[in-house]
Order: sequence, then structure tokens, then C-alpha cells
Amino acid sequence: MAYVVTDACVKDFVCVAECATSAIAPTADDPRAGAVSQVYINPDECIDCGSCIAVCPQNAIYAEHELPADKAHFAEANRAYFN
Repeated sequence: MAYVVTDACVKDFVCVAECATSAIAPTADDPRAGAVSQVYINPDECIDCGSCIAVCPQNAIYAEHELPADKAHFAEANRAYFN
């Protein structure tokens, strides 16, 4: 299981700083940060610790198996960012 960032993300990078494995990208200083509307979680690097969820004030992050039906496509969007 991995966590997934959805469109409620405001790209404040709080979760990026909290991630123990650097599975969330882009970082604030990454040149690609200006080209995307949110951050993404790499499902292959996420260790399911939940630290990102705890710091996200927008509640934009879900465990993949708990994604609401209307947000399910964000699992693939997160994966695609890293491919």
C-alpha cells in the first residue's frame, strides 16, 4: 500500500519535508515544481509511515485503498509522475 496525493493539494511542500524516504516530489527547489499543480508520492518508495498525512492541513493525502471513488485516478497520476 502507498499513499496518494489528490487535487486538494496546495503544494505547500510540508509533506515533502516530513517524508522519511524522500518519496514525495517535487521539492520546493526543484525546477519542475512550477510546472505542476501538486506534489506526488512515489508508490515504489513510500513506506506507508503516514507522516505525510499527519502534516497535510488540506487532507489531500489518502491511503491508496481508502481513496474516494472520484479520486481513484490520482493513484495512477502519482505513479505516472515518476515514470
